[in-house]
Amino acid sequence: MSASKAPASSSAWQEPVIEVRGMLSQFGERVIHQNLDLTVNRGEIVGVVGGSGTGKTVLLNSIIGLKEPEDGSVKLFGQDRSTMTKAEAVAVEQRTGILFQRGALFSSLNVMENVSAPLLEHTRLSRNVIRELTEMKVAMVGLKPEALYLKPSELSGGMIKRVGLARALALDPELLFLDEPTAGLDPIGAAAFDQLILELSRDLGLTVFMITHDLDSLYTICDQVAVLADKHVIAKAPVAELEKSDHPWIKEYFLGPRGRAAKQSAN
Repeated sequence: MSASKAPASSSAWQEPVIEVRGMLSQFGERVIHQNLDLTVNRGEIVGVVGGSGTGKTVLLNSIIGLKEPEDGSVKLFGQDRSTMTKAEAVAVEQRTGILFQRGALFSSLNVMENVSAPLLEHTRLSRNVIRELTEMKVAMVGLKPEALYLKPSELSGGMIKRVGLARALALDPELLFLDEPTAGLDPIGAAAFDQLILELSRDLGLTVFMITHDLDSLYTICDQVAVLADKHVIAKAPVAELEKSDHPWIKEYFLGPRGRAAKQSAN
């Protein structure tokens, strides 16, 4: 395991950035979440795990505003999503960055144009300043300058992830959402991406909400892991505490063969 996490101060950990209370999510008669509660405090890297059909992406979409929950509340930075004005919602959006699972890059735009899109949409900065900031963000995620002029079709899977991350960081967010950030990467690329997230979180003071199946990521960079099962969050704790759980799914997930291998790798 490489550089270790620098723990946030005790006061920072007490400040909620995401607060979900009593969430009900359903599609027709099918209930996905019921009475779901989750708090993510400032400075945490929180991994969200759960079996197939537990609604990890539904939870993410409900928090970022792509889906309205049928009941309950979602607060970001202390503001309730359901009562935000349009201006307040835009202000919250500018304080967050999102990396979707497949990067969600615009296929017709090159890297420079993809990463600069949020700056063009949300700021009145000059073209020269936007160009400089874009170049800086691309360098920040470990890409060389020549990548700026490539189209998504010319990028490897790992490069697409890094470009998506650079775009997510374009507005200097406080809160970063990651949807399966290492999916599709080989073990070396996944480990490098984990290290990048860890370093950026520490250097930029980010709070990170990360959906992942990657046990190595959970062991390597997550302060807390939230477990979705039985239609709600059944536990949120460091991996070391979850390993002591009696819940069948948690035991199988963290203490099965792959869990043991990930733990040995982290140590």
